[in-house]
Amino acid sequence: MELIRGLHNLRPRHRGCVATIGAFDGVHRGHRAVLERLIEKGRELQLPVTVILFEPLPREFFAPLQAPPRLLSFQEKVQALRELGVDRVLRIRFDSKLSEMGADEFVRRVFCEGLGVRYIVVGDDLHFGKNRAGDFAFLQAAGARLGFEVAATHSVVIDGERVSSTRIRAALEAADFATAERLLGRPYSITGRVVMGQQLGRQLGTPTANMHLRRLRAPLAGVYAVEVIGAAANTLFGVANIGTRPTIGDLIKAILEVHVFDFDGDIYQRNITVIFRKKLRDECKFASLDALKQQIQCDIDSGRAFFGVAGK
Repeated sequence: MELIRGLHNLRPRHRGCVATIGAFDGVHRGHRAVLERLIEKGRELQLPVTVILFEPLPREFFAPLQAPPRLLSFQEKVQALRELGVDRVLRIRFDSKLSEMGADEFVRRVFCEGLGVRYIVVGDDLHFGKNRAGDFAFLQAAGARLGFEVAATHSVVIDGERVSSTRIRAALEAADFATAERLLGRPYSITGRVVMGQQLGRQLGTPTANMHLRRLRAPLAGVYAVEVIGAAANTLFGVANIGTRPTIGDLIKAILEVHVFDFDGDIYQRNITVIFRKKLRDECKFASLDALKQQIQCDIDSGRAFFGVAGK
């Protein structure tokens, strides 16, 4: 899959495609309905499938502190699109200049001059352009004038409600991982590269693999029983903390720390996937490192009991 970093990197060979546009946060079952229809049309027309993404997301640009937490980092989103069979991702930087671009100009510059689209599939809640003036009806009328077809994919409904990123965030906040998995079509996980930490976990007798979350806010916070993929040939089990380590008081942005049961391999700089299965407790501040150490052992015991993994 090709990642095109900005409109200025579009080339003549990128013209002629089928396309969609959206946040695609989570790449959930509703998003997959859009993408599957687009991929089917791309095969029919023998044209590459292009997904247009904004980075940062518009809500993050206008109100970063109030924007909802991302389900996926940008890298995770691109990987999910790759696995579904998308050929190209066009990443457009969302800035003040783009926020002032009208819907008409956006259609002309991006869809027509930039990509030469033949067919566009969008969700039924699409809005784009200055003041969100562009919607499905606007895009359909533009397509009739400019020579491309526009199709809408209606919402996917599960358990009587529309599948949405907002609904998935609510499920994760409630630690309802079964509902989140039904809406996503897969267990909720975070994938990233293991980075060097301050070795505090090792000093406390519980070494951890540390990962930056690569998003302004995470949809989870607290301590969880997790599965870990990528650290070894088989799936491993452990406990993970997402938070700012209030007892230590040295972090502004949350990080993910994972203690893998009965594992002492070197996975620094390796990519691992952490699957969240059960919330054990909220993150809290302890009076001392000894109290923190005792609680960590309790968390490990709870995680082992959940997975049925005996201690060595």
